[in-house]
Amino acid sequence: MSQEPWFGTAAEALPDDVDHSVLIGRIWDPTVDGPSPVTVRDGEVIDLSHHFPTVRDVCELPDPATTVAELDGPRVGGFAEILTNTGSPHPDRARPRLLAPVDLHALKAAGVTFPVSLIERVIEERARGDLTLAADIRHRMLADLGADLHSLVPGSAEAERLKDLLIAEGLWSQYLEVGIGPDAEIFTKGQVLSAVGTAVQVGVLAASTWNNPEPEVALVIQSSGRIVGATLGNDVNLRDVEGRSALLLGRAKDNNASCALGPMIRLFDTRFPLDRVRTLDVGLRVDGVDGFHLAATSQMARMSRDPEALVRQLIGPHHQYPDGAVLLLGTMFAPTQDRDRPGEGFTHQIGDVVRISCPALGTLVNRVQHAERCEPWRFGVRDLMGNLARRGLL
Repeated sequence: MSQEPWFGTAAEALPDDVDHSVLIGRIWDPTVDGPSPVTVRDGEVIDLSHHFPTVRDVCELPDPATTVAELDGPRVGGFAEILTNTGSPHPDRARPRLLAPVDLHALKAAGVTFPVSLIERVIEERARGDLTLAADIRHRMLADLGADLHSLVPGSAEAERLKDLLIAEGLWSQYLEVGIGPDAEIFTKGQVLSAVGTAVQVGVLAASTWNNPEPEVALVIQSSGRIVGATLGNDVNLRDVEGRSALLLGRAKDNNASCALGPMIRLFDTRFPLDRVRTLDVGLRVDGVDGFHLAATSQMARMSRDPEALVRQLIGPHHQYPDGAVLLLGTMFAPTQDRDRPGEGFTHQIGDVVRISCPALGTLVNRVQHAERCEPWRFGVRDLMGNLARRGLL
């Protein structure tokens, strides 16, 4: 009896209504020694590079979904076989492989957008990155807080009153400021072109002893600020590093292979509008080589900030992104389930398989490795421009 590959099947990777989905992504095409935008139709991967050289160009169209649905191009292979080659321990470099579905977009992320994750960020800060102290702090803080933060509108008068109460009780934190204050936490998750896709490794620093996946929905945004699609993301987080100091956010968040996106972008249309994102449930499963299993669900309806409100804080008169952006929306997943020793909660082990899934978007699957041992990021913007010029696409 054949065993399912660690990265799952093509049917799991794609939306459950794939025949009614308009998808766009990227592959590495060895015949041109570079990346190409693609769509998936009837199980086949279709090259769109002769219409649009980058995914960014597609996303800047007035109606990306309608345009992509009407495009045709050469078939480069079945999605299933390309997925299998991508996840192979020894991929055939003469055959296509899946890449992260974005290229020139800025990689941005919003933090502390769910009440549960807000509380966990405060715990990280108070524990100063020491997971052995987290359980006791969590118990005491929840007992003291005694507030339903889910219904609290950030920046409201009620939020300001809670802020005053917390200051008086010595419970104030910079994380509560971005959780319930007027300004969201929006940071750079990675550099342009540095994201990895599905069926490959994601990285945590070898020195980190307390870290976790962050299953999220990521919005794809035009330079105008209009939201045109969504995909799945893993905002890999080093809790011990950020817990020592919020000023270490860059080291905690932006490392080799620490931002995973995919498998494909689902473009918004009448069947899948932005309103669907607000009600999605995002599932997480972690399966360890030690036999450990963890499952959780992140409900987008429980966000404390609306997706469009977050985008307005990202793009506007105060800040422009000429090539658009991808914005990871945050997660309510903050694992407290013990793994190694009682009271020490969850942290990754090398070899963990992380599955982030949503029926409307598919499944993003990655295997955890030290960032220092993941495939180095070597193909940058200059390489992309040179490749497209050589192909006559610029």
